[in-house]
Amino acid sequence: MSSSPIVQARTSTWRLIAYSLASIPLAMAALPIYVNVPKFYADVIGVSLTAIGGLLLAARVFDAVQDPLLGYWSDRTRHSKWGRFVWVIAGAPLLAASMLGLFNPPILPTNMMMWWLVIMLLLVYTAFSMLQISYQAYGAEISDDPVERTRVVSFREGFGLIGVFLAAALPQLLSNQYGPREGYAIFAMIFIPFVLVMAALTVWLSPPPHTRVSTVSKGAFSNMLLPLKNTRFKSLLLVFVFNGIAASIPATLVLFFIEDVIKAPAQAAVFLIAYFAAGAAGMPLWVWLSARIGKGRAWLVGMLVSIVAFVWAFMLGAGDVVAFGIICVLSGLGLGADLALPPSILADVIDDDERAGHGRNEGSYFGLWNLVTKMNLALAAGIALPSLALLGYVPQANNSGQSLTYLAAIYALLPCVLKAIAAAALLHSPFVRSVAKTGGAVPFAQRVNP
Repeated sequence: MSSSPIVQARTSTWRLIAYSLASIPLAMAALPIYVNVPKFYADVIGVSLTAIGGLLLAARVFDAVQDPLLGYWSDRTRHSKWGRFVWVIAGAPLLAASMLGLFNPPILPTNMMMWWLVIMLLLVYTAFSMLQISYQAYGAEISDDPVERTRVVSFREGFGLIGVFLAAALPQLLSNQYGPREGYAIFAMIFIPFVLVMAALTVWLSPPPHTRVSTVSKGAFSNMLLPLKNTRFKSLLLVFVFNGIAASIPATLVLFFIEDVIKAPAQAAVFLIAYFAAGAAGMPLWVWLSARIGKGRAWLVGMLVSIVAFVWAFMLGAGDVVAFGIICVLSGLGLGADLALPPSILADVIDDDERAGHGRNEGSYFGLWNLVTKMNLALAAGIALPSLALLGYVPQANNSGQSLTYLAAIYALLPCVLKAIAAAALLHSPFVRSVAKTGGAVPFAQRVNP
C-alpha cells in the first residue's frame, strides 16, 4: 500500500453551481412546509392548531419510515445509467404536483380538509425525500478531501438560501396582492417550472462523482441500520437531534411570534429574509474557520453565537421591530454553521465504513439523517403547537398577556436550552476532542492513499 500523498483537483466553481441549483427549489418547498403550512391551514382553511400539530406529527412519523429505505435504494442505483439522479428525475414532477395540491386545496368541510392535508403532506414528503436523500448523497461523493467537502456543502446550502428568500417573500407578496388562498396557489404554480428546470440542470451539469467502493450488501434491513454501528455517527446524531429540535421550534412558531408578540405581521418576510441573508453572508466565515480550527469546534462556536443572539427574543414585545431584526441577523450568522458543517462532518464519518471494509453507504447515512431531520420537525410541531393551544394561545385572537408569555418562552427560551444541550454534547464528542489531538483540519488537496 502506498503512503504517498495524492493531489485532488479542486472542483470547478461552475460545476458546483450546477450541482447546487437543485437546492433552490428544495428550499422553496421546505420553508413553506415547515413554516407556512401551520398558519395557512389554521388561518385560511380553519383547521385547529391541535389538529394541525397532530397531523404534522403523524405524517412525519409515517413518512420518516421510508427515508432509510429510499437511502438504501439510492445506494443500489448508484452504478446504474443515471446513478443516484434517477431519484431526482422521478421526484421532481411528483414534488411539483403535490406542492400545488398542498397550497391550492379544494373547498371542503373541515373534517375532509384534514384528510386532504394528510394526503398532500405524505405526497410532498415522499417526493422531497426522493430528491433530497440522493441529492445529498451525491454531494458527499464529489470530493474525498475534508475541506473541499465543506466547500461543496457551503455551495449547496448557500444556493438553497436563494430558495429560502423566494419562499419567504413570494407567499406574503402574492397574498397581499391576491389574498392568502389565491396567493399561495400562485406560489405553488410558480414552483412547478422552477423545480423541473433546476433539477434538470443539476442532473445534466453536476461534477461527476469519484469512483466509489460498492456497498457491501447484507440485506436491506442490515444496510439501512449499518450507520448505527458507526460510533462517530452516533455521536454526531446525538448532537444533531438536540440542535435540530432547537432550530425547528422557532421555524414552526416564528409567524405566530411576529404577528402576536412583535405585532408586525407585515414585516414577516423582511425578518425571514434578514435571517437567511445573514446565514448566507456568514457561510464563507464558517468554511474558513472550520479549515483552521476543525469543523466540530467551528460548529460549537456557531451554536454559542446562536444562543447568545436568540435568547433576547424572549424579552421583546409589541413594536420591537428593530431589536427583533438585529436578533434575526445575529442568529442568522449562527445558522450558517448549522447549514455548512454538519453534512460535511457526516461525509467524513461515512469514510469509517470504507476503512472498516463495509464499502460506501452514503444513501443509508443520508436516509437516516433525513429521518432524524423530519422527526425533529415533527416533534417541534407535535409538541409546540398543541402545548400552546393547551396554554390558552389562539392565533389571530385577543390573547392574554400570560398566553403571549408562553408563546415567547416556547419560541425563544426552549430552543436555547436545547441548543445548549447540543453544544455540551458536541464539546465532549470526538469532533472537538480529535482536533485538539491532531492540531486542526486536514490541509486542502492532501490525503493519504491507503
